[in-house]
Amino acid sequence: MNPTQAAHTFHIPVMGIAFSIDTPVKVAPLGISSVLSLGDDKLLERLSAYYCKKYNFPYEEITNKEEDFRAKRITAYLNIIAKIVDLEFKEVVNSIENGGEKAKKYFSLLPNHSPLKKAYEKYIASSGNEEKKEILHYILNTIKAGTIDVNIMTKLDSPNYNANKEILPVEYNDAHAALRGFANSTLNASLVYSAGMNPRLYTYTANFPDFFPDENGELKKKIILKVSDYRSALIQGKMFAKKGIWVSEYRIESGLNCGGHAFASDGYLLGPILEEFKNKKDELVKELSEMCKEAWTREGKNHTSAPLSTNITVQGGVGTATEHEFLIRYYNVDSVGWGTPFLLVPEVTNVDEETLQLLCKATEKDVFLSEVSPLGVPFNSIRGNSIEVEKEERITAGKPGSSCPNRYLEFNTEFTEMPICTASRQYQKLKLAELDSKKLPPERHQIEFRKIVNKECICNGLGNSVKINYQITTIKAENKISICPGPNIAYFNKIASLQEMVDHIYGRINLLNDAYRPHMFIKELELYINYLKNLIKNLLEPATPKEASYFASFKENLFSGIEYYKNLLPEMKEESEKIISSFKTDLLHLEAKLKAVTWNLVPAQ
Repeated sequence: MNPTQAAHTFHIPVMGIAFSIDTPVKVAPLGISSVLSLGDDKLLERLSAYYCKKYNFPYEEITNKEEDFRAKRITAYLNIIAKIVDLEFKEVVNSIENGGEKAKKYFSLLPNHSPLKKAYEKYIASSGNEEKKEILHYILNTIKAGTIDVNIMTKLDSPNYNANKEILPVEYNDAHAALRGFANSTLNASLVYSAGMNPRLYTYTANFPDFFPDENGELKKKIILKVSDYRSALIQGKMFAKKGIWVSEYRIESGLNCGGHAFASDGYLLGPILEEFKNKKDELVKELSEMCKEAWTREGKNHTSAPLSTNITVQGGVGTATEHEFLIRYYNVDSVGWGTPFLLVPEVTNVDEETLQLLCKATEKDVFLSEVSPLGVPFNSIRGNSIEVEKEERITAGKPGSSCPNRYLEFNTEFTEMPICTASRQYQKLKLAELDSKKLPPERHQIEFRKIVNKECICNGLGNSVKINYQITTIKAENKISICPGPNIAYFNKIASLQEMVDHIYGRINLLNDAYRPHMFIKELELYINYLKNLIKNLLEPATPKEASYFASFKENLFSGIEYYKNLLPEMKEESEKIISSFKTDLLHLEAKLKAVTWNLVPAQ
């Protein structure tokens, strides 16, 4: 059950709802693994129709009148994607022997040190029939497609209702239904659980046999946990192991130097977090494998006596080949996630032309951590995206709030018995009426007003670009885009091909613009210091003792991270003297900036 060696040392993480929703079709036949979102089953249904028409597959609509329609739509879409990838990958394989274009593209993308790439080059150059036959045998037994992995945000598990507005059983909740849809698909792939713990959902995972070893000790469906630190990995890993479910990968993501929702840590930085995983990985595997095997024995499940293993991967802010190589060499990670830069690769992701140009022009000042998400979690935004423009127009017209067409983020029961979304017109009207009744001073009223009306309909906006690109919509509300790149987008300013982006990742070309780009570790540190300063700035009153204690702990964690990076510098052998010098200078500057961070305390009674 050792994780199979992938063709590439990078993967493409999930991006929004639609930006990577069919990325596997485009890159999996070329050996690249990627992740798609299972958030919007209505969109998946429309794409099922689109791809069935394109590939001349039979299509039968799954309407919302069918029982368990959400899970069924997800299963159907994933099966279609799997079928397409299988067909396209076979074409790549079939073109190897005669040096066809599809084979050439597959092997041209591989890293230069790849044994498979070297074998193909030797095969093309060889003139001996026996030698060619032997090399071809190796290639055909080694080449593989990328995986079609899926993402479920565990917190997006809102209940659903029947036609009589009666609440359905928990297995019909959004995340539960998405899990079932994946589990019932033909995919041999991984499910990425992100955005925190959901013990009820984790328990439900054990209902599906594909998450347990077969008679050969193999897993058809695997679990990837997106985690913020080692402690979280251990706690969640134990939850699964006690049920006999093995976590095949822990995917570490920067708390702030990432795209989408930003789940900030309490000042713990990526470098020290990776160091702890590096030092404790064997301990983690040993403890959890013993628990897992005990559960298998107890439940009479198939199991293997071979030692279990897991992958450690990382993502968030990487932007150069040297950063990529350092993460792999020093921290022993198995893969590095490249997300935001791929938003500029139309071959790979779905970004409409207008938004592509917005991304190309983005500078550091244009990318910011916003409060627009109805989830109440900081959300990476870019100034001038079309859904923000529309939102401000509605506010100016005195009609704030969205019509809430998709209803995936309905969690609030402040004013209603059935949950509603805080970005909805209904909620904001009720909340603003409550605000007006408080008769606050004008300045305070404006602050509270903006907190309410800032919320955006992201579950619609994050899915619209694919509808525009594939011309599968005529609805005006589906022409507005919300996009959530990480801060890294400021250092890439031109549209690129898949070949160019992969060549950039492996150091064969450079796609960075002329703007000064700090090292990924430095950038994350800067983001955390600014995040702490904003927490303090946004206090309307002096800090309470509890708040002051939190700020002090946060600050101390950042200082610890700075000391770690000072000691790490000699290990950064991939970097040039110029980069090391800039790293040292930036580190000292940020240390001084952190020292200057203070806050006012509530006067002692």
